[in-house]
Amino acid sequence: MQKLHCGKRTNNVIDDRGANTMNDFENENNNLWDSRAEQAQESLYTNFWNPDIGVMNQALPESNPNNNHPIYWWHAHVIDVLVDGYSRTKDTKYLQRLDQMFDGVKLFNGDTLHHNFYDDMEWMALALLRAWDLTGVEKYKAGALDLWEDIKTAWNTNMGGGMAWKKDQLDYKNTPANAPASILACRLYQRFHDEENLVWAKRIYEWNKTNLVDPESGFVWDGLNREGNGKIDKDWEFTYCQGVFIGAAIELYRYSNDYSYIESAKKTALASIDELTDSSTGMLKDEGNGDCGLFKGIFVRYINELIKVCPDFTPIVNLIEINARTLWENGRDSKNGIFSQSWSTIPEEMIDLSTHLSGIMLVEMMASL
Repeated sequence: MQKLHCGKRTNNVIDDRGANTMNDFENENNNLWDSRAEQAQESLYTNFWNPDIGVMNQALPESNPNNNHPIYWWHAHVIDVLVDGYSRTKDTKYLQRLDQMFDGVKLFNGDTLHHNFYDDMEWMALALLRAWDLTGVEKYKAGALDLWEDIKTAWNTNMGGGMAWKKDQLDYKNTPANAPASILACRLYQRFHDEENLVWAKRIYEWNKTNLVDPESGFVWDGLNREGNGKIDKDWEFTYCQGVFIGAAIELYRYSNDYSYIESAKKTALASIDELTDSSTGMLKDEGNGDCGLFKGIFVRYINELIKVCPDFTPIVNLIEINARTLWENGRDSKNGIFSQSWSTIPEEMIDLSTHLSGIMLVEMMASL
């Protein structure tokens, strides 16, 4: 395979006037996006936080009937974005909100973090591990480790291995249940040095790559055997499948320094641009609301991990910048700060929590560049 080298990042606002000018520009740009990320975080709390139930409402307006049924996995990503906010600011208000969210999720979920859906538990464990990394709060670490023990029961020999999607459908295997599990296992290995977790991370990643990644293009398919017929859902083209597979490759690269993982991640990233963006605008396509509203946010979170190890990989840097600027200028309600699901048009009349979370993730990733 030809090695995909990092490209050179260019920006037509920066010229050859010298390093001091470049640093001034970058400092100004960082301050701008820090401010915007903070506005996005405050709009989450102002518009969605429901103190009566201890978690976020599911949709705006508040009278929406969906608000009677909080969704567990969406709140894993609430925790993730609160961790983003604390990582950026070290403001203790985020510690309070994290604590509220952890307790609230456990309460509405029956005083447990365990769930029927394996991928839901993986999102939660990843968020809690990040929360522990930054805060040292023991209950976040304990929650992540407890979930991991349950998550490991997803692996079975149906369809040649892999992690099941949920406990009552053990023969359906998909990328959202496998790639995040590989990320989690590798991060647990990096922190606690249990060799068994490294074995898990590699085994899950290899199963995912062998069974659900197009060997020619690197594009990641969603799932296998959903209807019990052994069929791969190749027509289910979702951003978050690409993102978490890239994320798994990056974590394995961090442990091993094996550049083949970077090559794999870049190949999938370029395939994602080819398949899932508008070629004329560079914008990621609208994937809908509900659960789908979270997909683009998850994608940008994990392609940002690729940028961290290869900061001059121009196509992905440009993708985040174009989408973030367009979202802020065209896809945001200036009155309440709510983001649209399309990222390029004004917000819809009803906006799901999932949709707004994706917008926050994009703005936070832009602030972190």
